[in-house]
Amino acid sequence: MTDGGTWADRRRGRQRDAHGPAGRGLPPGDVETVAKYLKERVHATFTGLAIVLVLAANVEHHDAPDALFSLVIGVVGITLAGLVAEMIAHLAAHGAFPDERGWHSMLRIAWGSLLTVATPTILLVLAVFDVMELETSLRVSAIVYLVTLGLSGWVAVRRARLSVWQQLIALAALVLLGVVVIGVQVLAHG
Repeated sequence: MTDGGTWADRRRGRQRDAHGPAGRGLPPGDVETVAKYLKERVHATFTGLAIVLVLAANVEHHDAPDALFSLVIGVVGITLAGLVAEMIAHLAAHGAFPDERGWHSMLRIAWGSLLTVATPTILLVLAVFDVMELETSLRVSAIVYLVTLGLSGWVAVRRARLSVWQQLIALAALVLLGVVVIGVQVLAHG
């Protein structure tokens, strides 16, 4: 280590210089929108993963159209719940419905949640048309969801102002918490 701090500290310093304190060149309000967007995508991803894991564990009791319906309805449901929660929170905090910009932001966040079901939907449609086995499409969908969660955690940890060792510990903690969340959701959906 030199007088300039750790390698990660120097890298972050260059990023702060290039993008300002809000990060990535976004104004502070937009940073909050990005945080909400990522949060809702993670919620929808966990929900989709839990549904896919339960369906895969009971694949002999489901056909492809049933699995597709269950997954899409589950993710649409969690997305609508997130949108309603955001509306309630906005009403409570601001005493009014959002303005046009606020509605646009909320709908963009909801759309991001819905996009988490895109690849698994394609895989399950392939199973509906017998291009792929249902079990295979569910397992690949689970992998897609796991990779998405892993990348989300990795990006979040990399952006944190932590040393490399602290980043590794934080990532391990996120993985452990993710396993607990998946276990609880699978129990709830199973």
